[in-house]
Amino acid sequence: MIEWIRFAFTAVLLIGALLAFAAAALGNFRFGYALNRMHAAGIGDTLALLLTAAAVIVSAESAMDGLKICLVVAFMWCTSPVSSHFLSRIELDTGKTEGEFADEREKAAEAAAEAGAAERIDGADGAGGTESTERADGAES
Repeated sequence: MIEWIRFAFTAVLLIGALLAFAAAALGNFRFGYALNRMHAAGIGDTLALLLTAAAVIVSAESAMDGLKICLVVAFMWCTSPVSSHFLSRIELDTGKTEGEFADEREKAAEAAAEAGAAERIDGADGAGGTESTERADGAES
């Protein structure tokens, strides 16, 4: 009888963890701003980790297993906010949105394509490099 109670309690906790993970995943797709998505992921991750760990502790055979799971949860709760803070700090320091990064990549690709085309045109003009050219410091070569 007690095994069935533990099983039911473990199942309820795991279903709660699954819902928390699903809410975090949905938040990552629904929110447009990077910091909002990180917040949704961080909150969902923390709650789901707690519920999953609680389910494992309830179903664990020994107290030592529960202690190990508690240490894992403590480690994850210390490292996850640090990494989230680091990523959000980078987002704020750059001051750019995803669209601006995409625009810059597109402009850089266009500039590289134009530079490549200009090099092909300059190399095919047949000049041979015999003319005098002026350097940046004003001296002629």
